[in-house]
Amino acid sequence: MRLNPHLVAMPGDYLFAEVARRVQAYAPSAPRPIIRLGIGDVTQPLAPAITQAMVEAAQEMGTPEGFHGYPPDQGYPFLQQAIIDADYAPLGVRLELDEVFVTDGAKTDTSALPELLAADARIGVTDPVYPAYIDANAMAGRLGRHEGGAWSALTILPCRAENDFEPELPAQPVDMLYLCYPNNPTGTVLTREQLTRFVRYAQDTGTLILFDAAYKAYITDPAIPRSIYEIEGADQVAVECCSFSKSAGFTGTRCAYTIIPKALKARIDGQSVSLNALWRRRVACRQNGVSYPIQRAAAAALSPQGQRQVAAQVQTYMDNAHHMVATLQGAGLQVFGGVHAPYVWLRIPGQRSSWEFFDHLLHQAQVVGTPGSGFGQAGEGYLRLTAFNTAANTREALERVLAVL
Repeated sequence: MRLNPHLVAMPGDYLFAEVARRVQAYAPSAPRPIIRLGIGDVTQPLAPAITQAMVEAAQEMGTPEGFHGYPPDQGYPFLQQAIIDADYAPLGVRLELDEVFVTDGAKTDTSALPELLAADARIGVTDPVYPAYIDANAMAGRLGRHEGGAWSALTILPCRAENDFEPELPAQPVDMLYLCYPNNPTGTVLTREQLTRFVRYAQDTGTLILFDAAYKAYITDPAIPRSIYEIEGADQVAVECCSFSKSAGFTGTRCAYTIIPKALKARIDGQSVSLNALWRRRVACRQNGVSYPIQRAAAAALSPQGQRQVAAQVQTYMDNAHHMVATLQGAGLQVFGGVHAPYVWLRIPGQRSSWEFFDHLLHQAQVVGTPGSGFGQAGEGYLRLTAFNTAANTREALERVLAVL
């Protein structure tokens, strides 16, 4: 047996697994219930339109004429069409059914899409960044050696308060560039002009942009792009990953989708190759899709009734975020995000490191955040707080935090 040496050499544990480990170890001795503002998991139940569709689809599956076996590789056409009609047509983005790939989660595809590239492809990420992007590529051996807390073959685009968390263009060529906006973990966004700059860069350099739009439902300003395809020419350089997890509460239900336009092509050995066709070939081999009842539920989330119900839930989380920002800023703390995203990026007061501050809040306030350093070196000195808890818990958590500062 020969093991994957890159997986064996992975440093430490996955960020959220380490957070969970520390919370679990402390929980039995906690003097009061722990309030979790750490992992980005939703707390509101699925909207009525969604559960009704799920029940009806399950009942349909119990009849000879309504039974469905393996789903189509790219998803059922009814869901593909609903995605196009609800999420893209209102933005002026034209898509065809076979450019929509239904999957079980955005994390699945953002981790797997680098399989389109060569084994030694150069990857670029912002810093701080969702750690799954880095870990997936490190396990595949694309990032070189891990030394001094950094990967030797990874291109980093630092995002700090000093540059308004706007990443610079890569200083060296990259094959794939991850962009997540609204951003996880900072909660910041890119303007249309800023996003256009990256699209033009990709056109000039042949870079593939992997655009993670998992939090687009939280954008409140129509001037902020919800899709990278709102930028002219993006269909030739970008793949977009979207999720029902944060927009419709599907963290425990599992459904997402990836857009790969047929205009997106690359050259190898002098030939032009469609990335849409390559991914379709990969999907047919590597997965069996999302179940019929879940896809019916996802389509219901995109119906007029479902959109109204889901929007009300999103607003509840954004109300939490706005309250968090106002409360923390009112206490003299520096925070970012929380306007177009359910994340608040708190600059840690004093000299504590991110993990020291995490432990302090856990043991003294019984509140869980996520250490900023877990998202990259530029995240040191910050803590990510999520707005996904209940309004009552969010308010109590803030009171507890301020009491121990």
